[in-house]
Amino acid sequence: MNTNISGKTLQDLEFSTVLQHVSEHCISGLGKERVREIQPIISRKQLFIELHLVNEYLSSFQSENRVPNHGFDNVTESVKRLKIENSFIETEAFLKIASTSLTVNEHIKFFKKLKLQFPTFFELSQKIEFTSYIDDEIKKIIDISGEVKNNASSALKQIRRDINNIRGKIGASFSSALSKSIGAGYLDDIKETVVDNQRVLAVSAMHRRKIAGSLLGSSKSGNIVYIAPQATLAYSREYQNLVYEEKQEVIKILRALAETIRPFTSLLEEYLEYLVHTDAVGSKAKYALEMNAILPKITKEKRIFFKNAMHPILWRKNNAQKIKTIPQSIELNEKQQIIVISGPNAGGKSITLKTIGLLQLMLQSGILIPVDERSQTYIFDTILTDIGDNQSIENQLSTYSYRLKNMRNFLRKCGESTLFLIDEFGTGQTLNWEVL
Repeated sequence: MNTNISGKTLQDLEFSTVLQHVSEHCISGLGKERVREIQPIISRKQLFIELHLVNEYLSSFQSENRVPNHGFDNVTESVKRLKIENSFIETEAFLKIASTSLTVNEHIKFFKKLKLQFPTFFELSQKIEFTSYIDDEIKKIIDISGEVKNNASSALKQIRRDINNIRGKIGASFSSALSKSIGAGYLDDIKETVVDNQRVLAVSAMHRRKIAGSLLGSSKSGNIVYIAPQATLAYSREYQNLVYEEKQEVIKILRALAETIRPFTSLLEEYLEYLVHTDAVGSKAKYALEMNAILPKITKEKRIFFKNAMHPILWRKNNAQKIKTIPQSIELNEKQQIIVISGPNAGGKSITLKTIGLLQLMLQSGILIPVDERSQTYIFDTILTDIGDNQSIENQLSTYSYRLKNMRNFLRKCGESTLFLIDEFGTGQTLNWEVL
């Protein structure tokens, strides 16, 4: 299969609008990007895999066995950083990676259990390695709130024990200084306050030299000065040193954890790719559910039989305005390979043409289409379109020649497996009249 579908055909049939509608059903930014970049699938094998994935996902809406949650965070940059030797990432990033691993592994187990109902998803998921090691190792070090656990290392455990002890001493020393100052009558009515995240005594300005400590500020009136007691300051400096040691030990632990996870970065990229793909498949299925779209029978004979087909963009617009969309039925086969549609302006000729082209294009891009379940179609190697007015004042006299030139190029590209859609061929022709 050698698909040849040009950007002009995609533009003529407004394919990007359909992709925008599909992307609205994605649950992730990466999924939206993937959907908006969808192109017709070249490989027939890959096309059928994609169509069956979407169809299986769609069928799960009517089943007790719904496709499991596949929400995920974009961990692309975190995985890139993990690849760098001696690097580390923040605890929140590790938890997102653990969640990604857990989600994919749940899918692998789910589809293995229900492989008869989801055979294509089973085949897809079984290509990915199942391992709980990543999730286990991260959860061993980091708790659910994003804190490195005390038992992540003996050094961290001791540092945090010392921090708790020194916090107790800071509290006790401040309370002692507070009691003495109150007893001596050195404090203002507010007694104490907080300056720069530190408890301080609210000392009457006249008594400021009577309390040993560090002056950290004063009130606007100058009647009160804020003093950190000397004993408390000593413990605070010790506390700051311990906090620094804790931070360094946490970094050391995270580097070690990164070293443990680093061999799995390629697998994590596979996990992320699987989830992005599943999000795209899910968005196609939700779009199909919205439009009552199906996977029609795909035949080996050159035949298009679209029964009760609807133009998806027109249907969505009409549906928003609560207007009924009239379905169309049309057939092309070996015996009837050409259909000419004639009629008055605004009679629906172009919509019929675009409906056939867009539905075929959607199907060949792995998107289900809004047709009757008895519909059938064929997979074409080439879809060519000559749609668009080209009737501006500037090019009116040359439109006919322009379209003839296009037709020559189209005929060169045509083959035995080509779907060719021509809209209003012959417009722009100038007739010369001569009076005899």
